[in-house]
Amino acid sequence: MTNTLQAQWYDGRTGAGQAVEVWLQDECLHFGAQQLPLQQVLWPERWRHGQRKILLQGAGVLSFPDASAFDAWADASGRLPGLIERLQLSWRLALMSLALISAAFVATYLWGLPWASDRLAERVPQATEQKLGEDFMAYVDKRWVKPSALPPSEQTGWQQRFDRLLATARTAGRPDLPPLLKLNFRAGGDIGPNAFALPGGQICVTDELLTLVKDEPDAVLTILAHEAGHVRHHHGLRGGLRAMAVTAMAALWLGDYSSLLNGLPILLATRGYSRGFESEADRYARDLARAGGADPARIAVFFKRLREQYGDSSGNKLAISFSTHPADTERIAFFKAEAAPTPKN
Repeated sequence: MTNTLQAQWYDGRTGAGQAVEVWLQDECLHFGAQQLPLQQVLWPERWRHGQRKILLQGAGVLSFPDASAFDAWADASGRLPGLIERLQLSWRLALMSLALISAAFVATYLWGLPWASDRLAERVPQATEQKLGEDFMAYVDKRWVKPSALPPSEQTGWQQRFDRLLATARTAGRPDLPPLLKLNFRAGGDIGPNAFALPGGQICVTDELLTLVKDEPDAVLTILAHEAGHVRHHHGLRGGLRAMAVTAMAALWLGDYSSLLNGLPILLATRGYSRGFESEADRYARDLARAGGADPARIAVFFKRLREQYGDSSGNKLAISFSTHPADTERIAFFKAEAAPTPKN
């Protein structure tokens, strides 16, 4: 008898193993006084470490503590590993697979998730997006802002200026205005001079911002046009969907790690996406302000006064000039890139 190997046979009926010799002969696996057709034998996959176990249909299991001895016996008996097993045993292919998986993960994170989230945002009904904006505005009222202290007449004046800008732009052939743009005047408190857009057309503008540049209506209108750009391009909804997608991907990748680790990719993603959104809103604002008869270059006054009176606002998570926006000098140059129209609001 040739090509034999020692093993422990566990028959599935008793707890103790039996020492047996194992060999192959006549398309059967022989172990001690037993034999089993090879069709009823499940051979183990080969790994670099660990025991080898042969599963025997209806007859228990054979255990081989010495993996290298089992592999040598199997090779000598003609049971060479298949293609998949050989691939699994190659460390070069394992590293290549890891690199490909990592590249696929990065590509999905950088391009796949934003693309899928943006396509989904395009299919959200307008009524649903407006309801989300209204709900979030109620949340903002509870957490961040207070009722405006501006006289109703002043609030009405700013609303009328903004409405005139939109009407003039529409008359000039601007076809891509959002269906709803509603100004919400609030006292900013900790968030200071600020304006921000919510899904569906809700725009919040603070007393502090209007006070800071009350003598520069074109600066205010350009800021509001910037927020209209966020609404037009569904940035609030797209950002929320992207954050949800990153959350799901992080949970899949990190498994049961802590919520802190799961939250970290969200922070990184939303900060990265925000800068692109801000640049897109700036382009929209410049075009809309000019089409509506405002001079977008006057926004430079806002940046100048903001720095003079409030210093560096990069720590303000909602500020119109926070760190994820392009630098102030870059934005000012952008808004001054072409000659402004002569009409004024």
